[in-house]
Amino acid sequence: MSFFKDKTAIITGATSGIGQGIAAALIREGARVVLSGRDEERGRNLEQQLGPNAHFVAGDITRPEANEALVQAAMGRFGRLDMLALSAGRLGIGKLHTLSVEDWQETVSTNLNAVFYLLKYAIPEMQKGGGGSIVIIGSVAAFHAFPNHPAYSASKGALPALVRQLARDYSPEVRINLVSPAQVITPLLHNSVKAFDNPDEILEETAQKLPMKRLGLPEDIAHTVLHLLGDQASWVTGSNFVVDGGFLAT
Repeated sequence: MSFFKDKTAIITGATSGIGQGIAAALIREGARVVLSGRDEERGRNLEQQLGPNAHFVAGDITRPEANEALVQAAMGRFGRLDMLALSAGRLGIGKLHTLSVEDWQETVSTNLNAVFYLLKYAIPEMQKGGGGSIVIIGSVAAFHAFPNHPAYSASKGALPALVRQLARDYSPEVRINLVSPAQVITPLLHNSVKAFDNPDEILEETAQKLPMKRLGLPEDIAHTVLHLLGDQASWVTGSNFVVDGGFLAT
């Protein structure tokens, strides 16, 4: 029987890309999943596609009350909260001096503040239930500069330090780890390469420059996330796992 059978997870950014890949993988393993996203229609379609163990809650995770509602939904519908996968992300493309204050604030709110909000409300419920496991989706942008990504890089760069701190504060009941992908084929990646004059060529060139000679897939990240959420990683916390096709080795 799967470790994930009858366990409950919240997944942010669940309606596309990496978050959707994680949701589908957890459902296949028997988990019950609360899906978070802003797009009501897309979320309801995904809920129907994934079946009765999926429950969509629309909301803006940059608002504290939306994150509290996700935790309440997990507890109210499934009676427990065991896992979190925080996958929502925003780019905020532009050189720092041209970036609007609103774009900066929205990017930091999505990539960093929303992490704080969900963990603030979720960790106490996980502790009451005997513990749990958390995976945050970071980025290699925390360790490598990309053109015109100051807000994204800064907000993702804060996550390794936050994960180490939380591992110290909440272990052994709650484990928390970071997964840092490189270029994964998602809507976010296609928006990211708009920072270049030749986005289509950049994607092809990037794939060929990687040691693995291809861009990543959401499933590549989901495999690592499920390993970290599961009991096979029971002695792993406070760590960062780079899943990048060899990008940082180039």
